[in-house]
Amino acid sequence: MSRYEPWSEERTLEIVAEHATLEGPLMVILHALQHAFGHVPKEAIPVLARELNLSRAEVHGVVTFYHDFRPELPGKHVLKLCRAEACQSMGCESLVERAESKLGVACGNTSADGRVTLEAVYCLGLCATAPSAMIDGRVVGRLDAGRLDALIKETQA
Repeated sequence: MSRYEPWSEERTLEIVAEHATLEGPLMVILHALQHAFGHVPKEAIPVLARELNLSRAEVHGVVTFYHDFRPELPGKHVLKLCRAEACQSMGCESLVERAESKLGVACGNTSADGRVTLEAVYCLGLCATAPSAMIDGRVVGRLDAGRLDALIKETQA
């Protein structure tokens, strides 16, 4: 059973209505859609454009510009590895390669078994404890090969 509700135009309109009074509500609405549906469905783009009086290109541009918005449902677990400068200086790229190898999937994709979506993130705010990661919303600092392996093992349970 999915932890997300299935996309519907009706629910999308409810989310838009909840945030329509904000100035420049698109980002807040996109986050709310992803929270509800697990991703920003392509079917939502024309609905948002119509309701917010924006072009489809404007909405699509925002959705595709920000790495945090997913076009597809994620796996059961989401493992984000920070690839910002502080984490790069502390060796995050070797950890990204290790995770890709162990999960059998490139960053930005979901493992074949649907258990793990591996994503890059560009700063978790843990620069002093770099490299860092986030697993299902929980941040982890001072990541090394052993800690990464433990996180991956968590996703396999």
